[in-house]
Amino acid sequence: MANNRILKFLTRTCWFLVLAAAVPAPAMANSDWMNEPLVKPGSAGLGMTIGTERSPYKGAGYRYHAEPLYLYEGERFFLHPARAGIKVADDGVHRFDLFLDFRMEGYPQKSIPASLAGMQLRESTTDIGVSYAYRAPWGNLRAEYLHDVLDVTKGSEARFGYSYNWSSGRWHLRPSVTVALRSASLNNYYYGVLPGEATATRPAYMPGSGVDITLGAFGYYDLSGGWKLLGGLGLNRLDGGVRGSPIVHDGMRPMAFLGAAYDFGSPQKSSEGGDPLIVKVLYGKSSDCLLNQIITFRCTSTSTTDNTRIAGVELGRPFVTRPGGWPVDIVGYIGLLGHDENGRQPDSLEFNAYMKAYYYGFPWREKVRTRVGFGAGISYAQRVPFIEAREQAQRGRGTSRILNYLNPTIDFSVGDLIGSRAMKETYLGLGTSHRSGMFGSSQVLGNVDGGSNFIYTYLEWLMK
Repeated sequence: MANNRILKFLTRTCWFLVLAAAVPAPAMANSDWMNEPLVKPGSAGLGMTIGTERSPYKGAGYRYHAEPLYLYEGERFFLHPARAGIKVADDGVHRFDLFLDFRMEGYPQKSIPASLAGMQLRESTTDIGVSYAYRAPWGNLRAEYLHDVLDVTKGSEARFGYSYNWSSGRWHLRPSVTVALRSASLNNYYYGVLPGEATATRPAYMPGSGVDITLGAFGYYDLSGGWKLLGGLGLNRLDGGVRGSPIVHDGMRPMAFLGAAYDFGSPQKSSEGGDPLIVKVLYGKSSDCLLNQIITFRCTSTSTTDNTRIAGVELGRPFVTRPGGWPVDIVGYIGLLGHDENGRQPDSLEFNAYMKAYYYGFPWREKVRTRVGFGAGISYAQRVPFIEAREQAQRGRGTSRILNYLNPTIDFSVGDLIGSRAMKETYLGLGTSHRSGMFGSSQVLGNVDGGSNFIYTYLEWLMK
């Protein structure tokens, strides 16, 4: 058990080392539906999808979900929905990837159907995989192999697919077909019934290995200013052995999603030719205030019963400066926070990666530049923060180490205030470090409804 926990921690830490945590897939559940970049090379993006899909489990009906999208397409690293990895080779025709893939399978977390009553929970997991893609004018061929790196299912899967890219003006469509060869261990874990789980109406059953087929179509429409509208439809047919399970719905599985994403563009260079680096140090305390109360200054108290603290450092790169002449900047950050738990539980670390928009068009901006910022991204905690665990336990809700991350701030230029040109890009401010589960609507975030807030002060400066 201890080794398994260590392996889970190392695996999830690796997601951040490749600019990712386990990230959500929309309705095309266990297929990398965006196998071609949605953002420009060297760019990052954020978005949101809402979708629905029929559960494979008998009596579970349809599942509705809202998922954040985090996108990155670097020279070597990439982040797609449900997948993050390394480009081993990519010459425009042949591409080899090594990746981690979040497998969004498992029993419903809410409203457990009668068919699964009394059964041991089947969990989502993370696969490690390798893929090869061949691109040609007549279409794209793709082959990949995945194996459960966390040893939850002890299973593996081989997928073979064909897709075709069609474009007309701002419209882009990609129909596809995927054949998946799933191992007996994988199918038995998610769709089998152990002898100890058998009842008079639910006999013991092991489906064994099998072949699934998925037909899908993913598309997007280019809006102005980097925005894209997304959509997708899919139809999945499980192997006959799986459909014969007493807990599985014997029928096709329709899927659909809609969403939007914004491409921030490539990081901008400084006028001197180097890459500008933003450094931010912060210190703060836990707060029982709600995020909307903090943003509107109706509650800013850090007097909590546990009195826990955070301290950290963040590094950032400017992505977009004054788009269209507007007084707005877009910055990408990665950060490491240390949690001082005041003896309530062992201290721990938190990794954050997010994109942030700053607005500074206030009437007094020529005298003292003042910025209001709002960031959104993903957070991975080595251990669920104590205040988060305490509040969730009081509400009878679950927790997750991986959650959505929000970061509202307000600051001012120290250089403008003291009359120093050298410190014009140095800012002193207040912010909130907020982790949340999107109201329990996201499976990859553990269907968590709730989170935590830390109010902090910070100093930020630009290094060239």
